[in-house]
Amino acid sequence: MTPVPAPGKANGLAFRMALFILTSTTLIFGVAFGYNYVYSRDLMLKNVRENATHLTQALVRRIEGKLISVEQMPRYLARHLDNRNVTRHSLGVMIENMVAANRDIYGSTVAFEPYALDPEARYFAPYVYRNEIGGLVATHLGGDHYNYFLWDWYRLPRYLDRPVWSEPYFDEGGGNALMATYSHPFYDLSSGRPSFRGVVTADVSLEELKAAIGSVSLYQSGYTVLISRTGRFLAHRDPDRIMRDSIFSLAEALNLPALRRVGKDMIQGKEGFLRIDGLDGEGRVWLCFAPVPAIGWSVGVVIPEQALYADILALNHTVLLIGAAGFTLLLVVVVGISRSITRPLKSLVGATSEIAHGNLDISLPKIAVRDEVGQLSQSVDEMRLALKEYISHLTETTKARERIESELKIARSIQMNFLPKRFPPFPERREFDIFAVLEPAKQVGGDLYDFFFLDEDHLFFSIGDVSDKGVPAALFMAVTKTLMKGIAEQNRDPAEVLDRVNGELCHGNESSMFVTLFCAVLDLRSGRLCYSNAGHNPPLVLHRDGSQKWLALPPGLVLGGMEEAVYQSRELVMAPGDKLLLYTDGVTEAMNPEGAFYSEARLLAQAQEGVADSAESLVARVMASVRRFSAGAAQSDDITLLALSYKGTHASGGGGTSVI
Repeated sequence: MTPVPAPGKANGLAFRMALFILTSTTLIFGVAFGYNYVYSRDLMLKNVRENATHLTQALVRRIEGKLISVEQMPRYLARHLDNRNVTRHSLGVMIENMVAANRDIYGSTVAFEPYALDPEARYFAPYVYRNEIGGLVATHLGGDHYNYFLWDWYRLPRYLDRPVWSEPYFDEGGGNALMATYSHPFYDLSSGRPSFRGVVTADVSLEELKAAIGSVSLYQSGYTVLISRTGRFLAHRDPDRIMRDSIFSLAEALNLPALRRVGKDMIQGKEGFLRIDGLDGEGRVWLCFAPVPAIGWSVGVVIPEQALYADILALNHTVLLIGAAGFTLLLVVVVGISRSITRPLKSLVGATSEIAHGNLDISLPKIAVRDEVGQLSQSVDEMRLALKEYISHLTETTKARERIESELKIARSIQMNFLPKRFPPFPERREFDIFAVLEPAKQVGGDLYDFFFLDEDHLFFSIGDVSDKGVPAALFMAVTKTLMKGIAEQNRDPAEVLDRVNGELCHGNESSMFVTLFCAVLDLRSGRLCYSNAGHNPPLVLHRDGSQKWLALPPGLVLGGMEEAVYQSRELVMAPGDKLLLYTDGVTEAMNPEGAFYSEARLLAQAQEGVADSAESLVARVMASVRRFSAGAAQSDDITLLALSYKGTHASGGGGTSVI
C-alpha cells in the first residue's frame, strides 16, 4: 500500500484552525464595530435632536415669558387711562412704577395725540428708562427732533386699532438702545364712541435678550440665533450680523437654497430639525428651530456635526486599540490550543493507519486532503461514508423544514407590515380615535384592515376576510389591500371603490378565491359616514347613550366572485361619542373546547359593557372575552377587530346617529 504522506505546516490542522478562527473573528469584529458606529451615531443624533428641541422650546418659553410679563403692565395702564383724566405728576409716577416693577421692561412711555392731555402741547410723551447702572431716568419724547407720531410703535396700534409689537429698531433720541416696543392703544370713551387718545408702551432691550440667548449652548461649538418677523438676525454669535444681515441675505451670500427654505419656514412660524451644508464655515450643521408666537420671532439652535460626532470618533479609536490588543492575544491563544489538539490526533492517525494497512482487508480510496483529519478519515472510510450519507439525508430534511418555517415567518412579517400597526396612528387629530388588531389562525392569514386619510377631513377605513387560509390567502389579501388603497385615493364613493376592486380581482382569478369586505368614508367635520359592503358581517353601532344596533348594510356580493356584481352606498350621521365596531367572522365563530360558537349575542353583550371605553379598550375587551371563551381551544379562523370612536370637532353639537 502507498504510505500516507505527512502533512506540511501550511496544510496542517493547527495552521488551518488558527487561520479560520482568526479570519472569522476579524470579520465578526469588523461587523460589530461597524454596527456599533452606525448605531451610536444614530442614537447620538436622536439624543441631540431631543436635547436641541427641549433647549429650543425652553428658549421660546423664556422669551415668551418675558414678553408676556411685559405686556401685562401696558395693558393694565391703558385700561386705566380709557376715559380717565390724569395729571402730569400722577402719570409720571405710574410710568416710573411700571418700569420699576418689572425688570424685563427697559423703558415705557404714555404718548398722547396732539393736544389730547394739554391743549397747549402738541407733543406729550413722558418717558422713563433704565440707564447703564440700572437706575431710572425720566425724560420727554416729542418735538421736531423726535416726531413720535411717525414711529411704528405709535402708528401701528393707532391704525390697526389693537396692541402690537414693533419690529426691532434703534431708538435714537429716546432710550438710545436697540429694542422692540409693545404698544397698547387707549381711548376717550366720554362721547359713547371710542376715540383714539394715545398709546402706552413698554420697551424690551434686545441686548438683554441676546445675553440670555447667547448664554445657552449645546456642545462646545453650538450656538443660538434669534430672527425677527422679516428674518433679520436679532441674536447671533457673530455680532456683525445682528440687525445688519438676515437669514435670507446670508443664504444668498453662501448660495444655500436650503437655508433660504429654512428662513421661510421660520418666519412662517413653523418648527423643524434638519441638516444644512456649508453654513458659516462650519461645514455640515444641524439646525433646530421653533417660533415665538407672542411676537412672531423664531429661535434656532445650530450644532456643528463635527462637534456632534467627536465623542463617537474618540470612542471608536479606543475600541480599535482594544480590538488590536485582543486580536494579538487571541492569536497566541488559538495557536497554543490548536497545537495541543493536533498532538493526540497524530498518535491516533498512527494507530488507525496501522489497523487499516495490516489488520483489516479493506481497500481505501486516496484522500486528497493532506492533514491529520484526512489521514484519520482514510482509516475509517466505511464508517465515514455511512455516517455522511445518513447526515446528508438528515441535513436535507432539516434544511427543508427550517426553510419552510423561515419562509412562513417572513411571509407573516411581510403580511403584518402591510397593515397599520402604530397606534394612535394620527396623534395630532382629536376628532376620532381608532384601533385595530389582527391575529392569524396560521402563521399567515387572509384577514385585512386598513385606514388612511383621503384629505384633511375624510378618513377611509375598511375590514375584510379572504375565503382561504395560509399563504394563498395572504397573497390575495395583499393584492386586495393594495387595490383598495390605490382606487380609494382616486374615488371617494365606497360603492365605486368596491366595484373597481371587484373587477380587478375577478380578472384572471383562476383559483376562484374571494374576499368579503366592508369599507366606509367618514367626514370628520360633520360625522357623515358613507359606506358600502361586499358580503361582510354588519358592523355594530354603539351610541353614546348606551344603545346599540347592527348597521343596516346594502346588498353586495363578495369581491372576486362575479364580475357583474353591483354595489351600493349608504350613509349615516355619527354624533360625537358614537362608536363603530367592525369584525370578521373569526370573532363570532370562535369555538370553545365543546365546539360551541362565540356568537353575535356575546359580542353584543361585550360591546354593551364597553360603550364608554376608548377604541383600544373596546378592542381589548372583546379580544379578552374571545380568549376566555375559547379556553385554550385551537384557533380555527383569523380574528380581526377594528373600533372607531367619533369625537367630533370643537364646534360639534348634540344629536344622535341618523341613517340617511
